[in-house]
Amino acid sequence: MLADLELPTRLIARFGDLTVRRATPADLPALMALLADDPISSARGDRADAADEATYETALRSVLDAPLNDLLVVDDADGVLVGTLQLTVIPGMARQGATRLLVEAVRVSSRVRSGGIGSALMRWVMDVAAPATGTTLVQLTSDAARVDAHRFYTRLGFRDSHIGFKYRVES
Repeated sequence: MLADLELPTRLIARFGDLTVRRATPADLPALMALLADDPISSARGDRADAADEATYETALRSVLDAPLNDLLVVDDADGVLVGTLQLTVIPGMARQGATRLLVEAVRVSSRVRSGGIGSALMRWVMDVAAPATGTTLVQLTSDAARVDAHRFYTRLGFRDSHIGFKYRVES
């Protein structure tokens, strides 16, 4: 499914030419920095701290090794990582066996945000990745505090049709 996606692929945004490709372990420092660059993620403990590198490396390997998951990155024309998102294919019984494509952890570097990178990436997910994976529904969740992101997803045609719940498991 996700392995069938033709990557790398080129996208064009207002910011310029972009390359979407699968993440590799070599991307780990840039991915950590991208998560830390986001105020909500950093408030949850995502920081580009070398002391956390082993934890993030384990997480990255888990995502990359899971056949129904993929972590994609976006490079600018100079090869600098400027965005990322995780895709997960979820087979289901509801909606006559509909398979969903879950989009998670969409991040674009603050230094290039509003350059059309997120729009180009999400349109590629909707127009290319979803059909290529045989999914009939693209879904995502967004933190309630991300008001700008909500407007962004609505402009792309997403509807806020559900209320999400999360339960934090204490370790």
